[in-house]
Amino acid sequence: MYFAALLARTEDGWEASDTELDDVETLSDLADLAREASAEDDTVLVLIEQEDAWFGVVRIDGEEDPRIYVSDAAAAARSSYGEILLTDELLGREPGDDDPDLDALDLDGTEDGEDEDDDDPAAEAGVSGEIVPHGPVGDPQVLDDLGVSEKQLKSLSEDAVNEIAESLGASEVLETVR
Repeated sequence: MYFAALLARTEDGWEASDTELDDVETLSDLADLAREASAEDDTVLVLIEQEDAWFGVVRIDGEEDPRIYVSDAAAAARSSYGEILLTDELLGREPGDDDPDLDALDLDGTEDGEDEDDDDPAAEAGVSGEIVPHGPVGDPQVLDDLGVSEKQLKSLSEDAVNEIAESLGASEVLETVR
């Protein structure tokens, strides 16, 4: 179960809208959705929370690139919504790093199910070579100028979206879409 909301900052304060992410496949799609929520080039926040396992904040300021913070990259990587936020850039990878380099593969005849080395912990764990860090990734200062410090953001866990909205003075508008 997940919850996602858009908070758009206006001259009159924050406006909230519930959002479905079913049609969102990329970060660009998400940024476009956020920009549509704002009549001007105001700040729009996309707040995503999944089963108290992780939360993410995407900040869109006009046409600037989105700024992202994810509380637990490993937990988010197990979620289709989290995968949208975990871009190569955010994880410090070169674009396309997740595609195997066929020249670098050791094709020695054991590919058909024979185990060459049963002592390989990565193979036991089912790790595909793509390592996603446990813990936060992204821009921890994404909300500093809005009243949520890096320290506060990193200390949030359960009910993070509500705590962020409360710090922004937007808890009442967020509650209308929850």
